[in-house]
Amino acid sequence: MQVKSRIVNKTLYILLSGELDEYTAQATRKNLDSILDTQKGYVQIVMDLSELTFMDSTGVGVLIGRYKKMREKNKPIFITNPSRNAERIFKMSGLYDIMPKIV
Repeated sequence: MQVKSRIVNKTLYILLSGELDEYTAQATRKNLDSILDTQKGYVQIVMDLSELTFMDSTGVGVLIGRYKKMREKNKPIFITNPSRNAERIFKMSGLYDIMPKIV
């Protein structure tokens, strides 16, 4: 799993590449938390899931945990370009209710 980030116009863009599952969850969680804690000047987060090839329930937990962390700081998270697998999981689980999909 690779996590890349950049800030453009006060938006923190995060690209997730690879598989987000029980084997990569801990490292991905630490990587995301580091980015969210050290980057400065952003007011919202956009997670690009176009390169996410697989996500299981553990991966969902990672994303929900980051949502809760950012909700406390009043920084919304949006999802863009979900892969087919991610789209299915987000629709089934209702995750789009808390992390809206944007184009």
